[in-house]
Amino acid sequence: MSGLNVTLGYFLAVVVFGAAFRTLFRKWPRLSVAAEFPASFVLVACWLEVQTIKEVGEWAGGLGPDVTLTILFLVLLTHGVICAGATGNPSLTLMNFLLLETHTLPTLLALAAQFLGAHLALLGAGYYWALELNDMHMIKNLMSRECSTALRVSLVQGVISECVCAFIFYLIYLSLKRRSALIRVPLVAAVLTFFSHSASDYTMAFLNPSLAYGLTFYCPGFTFTEYSVVYWLGPIFGMTLALLLYMGHIPRIFTKNLLYSQKTRFRVPKGEGDKKK
Repeated sequence: MSGLNVTLGYFLAVVVFGAAFRTLFRKWPRLSVAAEFPASFVLVACWLEVQTIKEVGEWAGGLGPDVTLTILFLVLLTHGVICAGATGNPSLTLMNFLLLETHTLPTLLALAAQFLGAHLALLGAGYYWALELNDMHMIKNLMSRECSTALRVSLVQGVISECVCAFIFYLIYLSLKRRSALIRVPLVAAVLTFFSHSASDYTMAFLNPSLAYGLTFYCPGFTFTEYSVVYWLGPIFGMTLALLLYMGHIPRIFTKNLLYSQKTRFRVPKGEGDKKK
């Protein structure tokens, strides 16, 4: 139980850090793009600990798969609450760009902040594991250089898995985008948890390029380019297809609706047409 208390303390420290940065950036609206840094940092830092629990928690701390899934859901739920307005997800940032909701420079700055947050979260987690505060972290520290990759299938299968999962997820996300946060945040957290569990034998379905960068790019087994194809191009392509199917076009590229015909808002009643005749 002491091992779980250490993990919960780590989660609390990361969340407080992220919330403090979010509060700081709210005072300067011009730096709103920088809010993507803590959003990405919190997500990657917490998911790294969840990944540790999944890998060694069952036989080092007695923490089974049910505990891992519960913690992952709570992490995603908390992230959605404290990082409202920031995604920490390059795919969502690019989606907003394609929807004409953001301009080029803010989009590029947001992407840079997301990957910077992911990289610093990886470094911070490595320092935290090196403290070896419990048996689970001691084992994780010993095997940190020999981590197991999340990509457990071929390159083609990995791309297809990430693309299909991203396509389904972003269709759901788009349908929930205008809903209340009380409905949207828990549902998004539940869907991401489900995909992560369902695709655990394939790619883990991160659906987030910066998250994948922080969690699996440093693991041996595949090159940086191969990881990029699966975890960057796969989700982005799936997101683009979902946007095209949902909207009928991509506003940044096409002005004309390619899939759905525009229906007239107002219809002339049949009676009035007959009277004019």
